[in-house]
Amino acid sequence: MSVPGAFNVGEPTRIGSGGDTITLVEGSTFCLSDQHGDVLPGRPHGLFFRDARVLSRWELRLHGQTAEPLAVHTPEAFAAQFLLRRAPRAGRTDSTLLIVRERLIADGMRETISLHNLDSETTVVSLQLVVDADFADLFAVKEGRSSIGSADMTVTDNELVLSDRADPIRGLTVTATGDPIVLPGSLAWRIVVPSGEQRQIELIAEPTEADRKLSPRLRRGENLEASAPARKLEAWRDTATKVETDHPVLAQVLRRTESDLGALLIHDAASERPYVAAGAPWFMTLFGRDSLLTAWMALPLDVDLSLGTLRRLARAQGRREDPVTEEQPGRILHEVRRGPASEDVLGGSVYYGSIDATPLFVMLLGECWRWGAEPAIVRSLLPAADAALAWAEQYGDRDGDGFIEYRRATDLGLIHQGWKDSFDGINDASGRPAEPPIALCEVQGYQYAALLTRADLADAFGDAELAHRLRQRADTLRAKFLESFWLPEQGWYAIALDKDKRPVDALTSNVGHCLWTGIAADEHVALLIERLSGPEMDSGFGLRTLATTMGAYNPMSYHNGSVWPHDTAIAVAGLLRYRHLPGAVELGERLATGLLDAAELFGARLPELFCGFPRQQFSVPVPYPTSCSPQAWASAAPLLLVRSFLGLEPDVPGRRLTVRPRLPAAWGRIALTDLVLGSATVHVEARGRKATTQGLPPDWELVTSDE
Repeated sequence: MSVPGAFNVGEPTRIGSGGDTITLVEGSTFCLSDQHGDVLPGRPHGLFFRDARVLSRWELRLHGQTAEPLAVHTPEAFAAQFLLRRAPRAGRTDSTLLIVRERLIADGMRETISLHNLDSETTVVSLQLVVDADFADLFAVKEGRSSIGSADMTVTDNELVLSDRADPIRGLTVTATGDPIVLPGSLAWRIVVPSGEQRQIELIAEPTEADRKLSPRLRRGENLEASAPARKLEAWRDTATKVETDHPVLAQVLRRTESDLGALLIHDAASERPYVAAGAPWFMTLFGRDSLLTAWMALPLDVDLSLGTLRRLARAQGRREDPVTEEQPGRILHEVRRGPASEDVLGGSVYYGSIDATPLFVMLLGECWRWGAEPAIVRSLLPAADAALAWAEQYGDRDGDGFIEYRRATDLGLIHQGWKDSFDGINDASGRPAEPPIALCEVQGYQYAALLTRADLADAFGDAELAHRLRQRADTLRAKFLESFWLPEQGWYAIALDKDKRPVDALTSNVGHCLWTGIAADEHVALLIERLSGPEMDSGFGLRTLATTMGAYNPMSYHNGSVWPHDTAIAVAGLLRYRHLPGAVELGERLATGLLDAAELFGARLPELFCGFPRQQFSVPVPYPTSCSPQAWASAAPLLLVRSFLGLEPDVPGRRLTVRPRLPAAWGRIALTDLVLGSATVHVEARGRKATTQGLPPDWELVTSDE
């Protein structure tokens, strides 16, 4: 995932690790606060709506002081309970007043504050909520460039109305129960709470546009289970495949996966089906690469998520050439932004500087076809797939050598445009940065798979001649790749070719993606298994992005030695693809076990990335300070692990289901219930190397053997 803003200026502002920042997310809205529930000035806290911070301060004071935190509970990604207490009175060691702040995010924020008097006497409570907004762009907050506050404030009908001084069309309205005293910048209450009783007030913060409130999904007095976000999540759970396992940690992780993906779903007015945001806090928007890979990983749960993602990306597919946004005909976008500074940072609301999203689009379309997407929908997206392949040939292959390369069009763009898109993400074995144009190894794999995918679709829709031409192109690309990228003395694929077509010879996790797409040769994979098995690459908690023996290795870096869960899961999927080779399944199981161990230590939620220190050095994974959590492809990574070890490969048009399990013994039983494959609803259950199915139509073929 990129670190945009003023591109490539360094890492985003630290938002904390180890739980000191609480992140809540729902769709494209999110909130960052401390463990008190406070949004404090001078920090990257806030309520963010449409890539703008609509609350920069939301600070609760009790008798002029901050209450003492006790615990934070987050039952879902969009809701939290903050438990606090009033500081003990003079001469006492215990407090008798419990404060519970219950927060819900849904295109705005609703907060219920409950005061519980545990004393034998009636108590009087003075509450004040200090409110401010700077309406800063997300990029400015992330990079620490925002001001403390810049809102105009008025009080109307006992509502606190905030508006952006720079652009008055953007605003926020705060309303509350309990008859508060409302002043510009604060709401105050004086509440009498009898002994053994409780009192409650409720606040709603609603973003506005041209004085029109935009949060119809927030309702007063509604409990969490009846709220719009909870209903959305329940609908997602009702339609999604049920995944069960005997492994307690994996079961907990999969439950969190389902919850987080449900919270990251975006429904917009123009989309029949949802698509997924990339991750909180800084990427709550559509990202080409991230959304496509997440949708691929989530296919065992729901095909509609992939179709929604494909349709949304097809609508925004490049139509013209624009060097500022790097739009080109047929190109799939990198990211969408709607904040006040999007024009300044991206050159527009959409930026296209991704080298891999375009072939990934074609790959996912073919996978949707195999998983049972409606033929009419797939057919409607074929022109977009053809435009994507035309982009790869005309623009992606900059010099006509058959490889896809990138070089940013202006100094605004991302220097590196693959998934390792930090400014220092691509280096050779000595640590020297690669010079563009750069052809990444995994991108050639994506393009290879895209060509084969489109060939299969051509066969399916009656164009055998096109299918033949595309397979010839794929064969040519694979042969050229194996010749140009393989480093026989080292025993691995170069991460890239540089501007002079010299191999960039670092050992990286990118080679795992080459296994996943099938572009790698068996004789090469046999050696790669050895290289990836060593302590240089296997951290004990997952696969490192860069080997410890490389010049740029830094376990605390973004891409040069850290562990990314989605990256490890893709490598595991690649190893299981080559399960016929000695050591492939064993290494896949070891990497998956390490990743699940890390997930358990992160509270069942895998972060975007974590530091790549060896497990022998630190017995727990070390958090990366600015890691997104929840993050879409990290959340979906466990689903790819399950699919890979199940050997689950549907072919709905061919009426064939392949289930070739190699489940780790510790996993016990894995069961998929209500797995929708076209018109069929199937139950799949596996243990070890044995699988059974129910509900498979009689005219389908079930393949369970590796032979």
